Amino acid sequence: SGAARLSPFHLSRVFSASFGLPPHAWLNQARVRKARQLLEAGLPPAQTAFEVGFCDQSHLNRRFKAVYGLTPGKVSKIVQD
Repeated sequence: SGAARLSPFHLSRVFSASFGLPPHAWLNQARVRKARQLLEAGLPPAQTAFEVGFCDQSHLNRRFKAVYGLTPGKVSKIVQD
């Protein structure tokens, strides 16, 4: 917000108006998209959670399942087969 010379609240409102999501929700979706790419490339779920910035695998599981309807472990298993 400092670089844009806007208050944090105003920046959040402008971001939400532009992208349709608040900054934190947008970041979570970006992390989940990247996690899917890493899982499809063969990275294990625990390592994937670390790489995309979730504090542990359970956080990745919750966010991933909410978006895709599958857990990262199931996606990883599908890719391996």
